[in-house]
Amino acid sequence: MTVYINELKRSAKAWCIWTCSIAFMVVICIMMFPEMKSEMDSVTDVFANMGGFTAAFGMDRLSFGELMGFYGIECGNILGLGGGFFAALTGAAVLAKEEKEHTAEFLLTHPVSRFSVIMQKLLSVVTQIVVMNIFAAAASVVSAAAIGEELQMREFVLLHTAYLIMQLEIACICFGISAFLRRSGIGIGLGLALALYFMNIICNISEKAEFLKYITPYAYSEASNIISDSKLETGLVLTGAVIALAGVMTGCIKYMTKDIAA
Repeated sequence: MTVYINELKRSAKAWCIWTCSIAFMVVICIMMFPEMKSEMDSVTDVFANMGGFTAAFGMDRLSFGELMGFYGIECGNILGLGGGFFAALTGAAVLAKEEKEHTAEFLLTHPVSRFSVIMQKLLSVVTQIVVMNIFAAAASVVSAAAIGEELQMREFVLLHTAYLIMQLEIACICFGISAFLRRSGIGIGLGLALALYFMNIICNISEKAEFLKYITPYAYSEASNIISDSKLETGLVLTGAVIALAGVMTGCIKYMTKDIAA
């Protein structure tokens, strides 16, 4: 597990910055809720009559006057976009970094197979994403308790489970892309995460674009659907799992046969 531990050490600084930033923003949002609660009912009525904009972000199905509704919209965007960006950056860099930093020759001359290197690197990505989500969820629970509010735990757990799966899918796709790169994939990773996010907005607005929900993982991590229905869309989650597996397999096959520059 030497490669795995080394990857975690190399990524520790970036992980701390992203995790602390996301957790801090979530805490600030929750702490603001008591002061805004009395005004939220009128805000909900305003948003409910904004047509396509309301549907795009699922604000027609949630109440800003309730903590879970407020959490789903405000904190959901932080966890969805912030977590998605972190997953994309981590996945896109994990294989390409060896050639970018000219450490591939040192790494691959050790008595460890390429498959083992790939799996340990992938495991490090998964570990970082899982632990980040644990910290974000814990920060949310503590903050809610601090302001004397209660989260709907079933919906809360389902929501964070969906965000975790979504981030893992994005990371796996970027992991596959990373195997084809010889330099940093930061731009590609961020671009992909942002494109998937906007795909979800488009399919929320237009029924003609509803097929996009089978492509973007943001579709099954839509806070308004999860909180309103108290369940995940199993079909979309399974589709996402297949896409994630395809990304990992593509990355493995490419990296196993790739002519890696020192």
